[in-house]
Amino acid sequence: MAVHFDLLIIGGGPGGYTAALKAATLGMNTAIVEKEKIGGTCVNKGCIPTKSLLYASSIFETLKNSDQFGVSSDFIAFDFQKMQQYKKRSVKSYRKEIEEQLEQAGVTTLYGKATIRRGHTVEVNGPAGKDYYEADHIIIATGAESVIPEIPGNDLPGVLTSDRLLASDVWNYDRLIIVGGGVIGVEFATIFRALCSQVTILERENSLLGPMDQEVSSALEADLIKKGITVHCQAKIKEIREDPQGLICEFEKNGSKQIIRSGHVLIAAGRKPYLDGLLGEDVGIEMKSGCLKVDSKFHTSVSGIYAIGDVAADIRLAHVAAAQGTYVVEEIAGVNHTIRLSVVPNGMFVELPVVPSCIYTEPEIASVGITREAAIASNMKVRCGRCSMSGNGKSIITREENGFIHLVFEEYSETLVGAQIVCKRATDMISELTTAIANGLTVNQLLFAMRAHPTYSEGITSAIENYFENKGVKNQ
Repeated sequence: MAVHFDLLIIGGGPGGYTAALKAATLGMNTAIVEKEKIGGTCVNKGCIPTKSLLYASSIFETLKNSDQFGVSSDFIAFDFQKMQQYKKRSVKSYRKEIEEQLEQAGVTTLYGKATIRRGHTVEVNGPAGKDYYEADHIIIATGAESVIPEIPGNDLPGVLTSDRLLASDVWNYDRLIIVGGGVIGVEFATIFRALCSQVTILERENSLLGPMDQEVSSALEADLIKKGITVHCQAKIKEIREDPQGLICEFEKNGSKQIIRSGHVLIAAGRKPYLDGLLGEDVGIEMKSGCLKVDSKFHTSVSGIYAIGDVAADIRLAHVAAAQGTYVVEEIAGVNHTIRLSVVPNGMFVELPVVPSCIYTEPEIASVGITREAAIASNMKVRCGRCSMSGNGKSIITREENGFIHLVFEEYSETLVGAQIVCKRATDMISELTTAIANGLTVNQLLFAMRAHPTYSEGITSAIENYFENKGVKNQ
C-alpha cells in the first residue's frame, strides 16, 4: 500500500522547498521529491553559484582599480580554481541550511525522479528502486532547463551551457562568446570581463534584456561596451565551427556575415519548463505555450494538482516561485493569504505585477511594476520622477556615478506604479519600492520617509522631488 501524504511536492527548488516549509507550519504531513539536490537549479547551478562568482570577480575588479582610492599593490592576480572552491562552499552552506530547515520542520525528503500517475499517485524512481506515494494535493515545481538553439556546431566540445561553465575549475577563458543577451548572458559577461576575458555578446533581438525598459537596456549596453565587452544585437548565429585556434562563430548582422574567433562559446539563450518523465501515460494535464496551464490560483486542469514557478510561469525568478508556493499552500489550507502577487491600487483598472526583477551586473539593475511606455500603452496617464546618480554623495564616494532612478506615478491618484533603478545596490533598494506598489503608496507618502545620508537610497528622494518639478508636464 502506498504511503499517504497531505501534500506532495515535486521539485526541491525555491518554489518547492518554500511550499514544503509553509505546509509544515500549517500542520500538513508533507513530502518533497527531488531528483538531484535540494535547492534545485537556483541554489546548485544558478542564482547562488553565479552571484558567488560575481562577488569574487568584483573584488578582483575593485583591486585592479584600487589606486584611485590610494590603495596600491605591486601584484594582483586571481586563482580561478580557488574562486570555484569559494563558490562551492557558498552553495554547500546554503543547501545545508535548507536541508536542516526541512528536517526540523518534519518534511519528508524523497530522492529520485517523480512521475505522476492517476489517482494522485506519484511514482518515485530512486537509488533503491521504485516506490509509490499518494497525496491529497500535489504541487509541481520542477523548474526549467537550458534551451539549446539549433545551431550547426552546438555540440562541439568548446560549446558550453551555464551549468558546464559553472562546474569548470580550470581557467582557459581568455576569449568567450556568449550567445544570448538576457540576464544569464549579461551576468556571465560581467564575471568574465572582470577576470580580463575578451567577451562578445551576440543577441538576436534589437536590444539586450528582452522586455526590459529600453532606457535600462541602453544604459546597460553602454556600460558593458565601456568595460570592453563587444555587443552585437540583431545578430543571427549561422554556424559554430572549429579551427586550429579554437572556435569560429559565424553570424549575420544587417545583411552581412561576420565571424568571431574564441576559445569557448557559452549558450545562454534562455530556459524552458522541465517536464521530462513528469506525467505518466494515464495522466493528462493541459499545456499552454510549452508550460503547464494553470488558473489564477495555480490549479492545473487536474483537480488537486497545482503547478508553480518556471514550469508554469513566463516570469522565471526564484522569488516568484517561492511566493507562488506560499500562495498555493495557503489556498490549500484555507487560510488568509500573506503575500500579494499583483495589485490594482486605488481603484485603477490596470493590474500591477508586484514582482521585483534584479540583474547583478555592474552597476546593478532592478525594476518593479510597469514602465512609462507600458503605462501609456495601457492608456494610463502618468508622470515620472528621475534622478541621475552622478550627483549622489555615496556614488561619488565609491566612484559609482553611472546610473539613475526612474519612478512612474499614476497621474490622478499619484500612486507609484513602477520603478527602474540602475546603480550600485539597486537590487537591495528595489524592495522599498516593491512594498510601496504592493500597498498603493502615493508620492507624498513615499516622501514622508527619511532616507539616511550618505546612501544610494537618497536617490529615491531626489527622484520624488523631480516628480514635483515635472508636475505640470503630463506623461513625463
